Amino acid sequence: MPELRRLDAGHAPAVLAFELANRAYFAASISDRGDDFFDRFAERHDAALAEQAAGTCACYVLVGDDGAVLGRFNLYDIDGRAAQLGYRVAQHVAGRGVATATVRQLCRLAATRHGLRTLRAACSHQNAASRKVLTNAGFVPVGPADPAHLGGKAGTWYERDLGPR
Repeated sequence: MPELRRLDAGHAPAVLAFELANRAYFAASISDRGDDFFDRFAERHDAALAEQAAGTCACYVLVGDDGAVLGRFNLYDIDGRAAQLGYRVAQHVAGRGVATATVRQLCRLAATRHGLRTLRAACSHQNAASRKVLTNAGFVPVGPADPAHLGGKAGTWYERDLGPR
């Protein structure tokens, strides 16, 4: 059974393998991270851990039984009681409800562990799978997203209130 774990230094090799194995798959629906991301991965991983320690983000990995990373799920730009959500799952688990279930789990953690009340996520109009994940996880569209935030693509901001229903 896959397990959602807080990102730590020991995850670096598995996260890099995940990113490399799925690079072309991700680039089909979101902007490619570029060669520099991979060339400087260790620095970027350390920087994410430093931001996490400072409380400006909370990074998680979905780890399979074999230790392989199946997905990344991040709360970033944490500001008071709100944050932005970003996620990506491996191609071989896409379309099986893994992203939706994990986003729902992260929403619970965002409220209980991180004290957040609101999550926002930007999604391009071209990324139908991500739009479906967000709506199935309780997010609602709230307005247009700046194309600069989505690698030049038009899109929509989605939001979820994490407060008691």
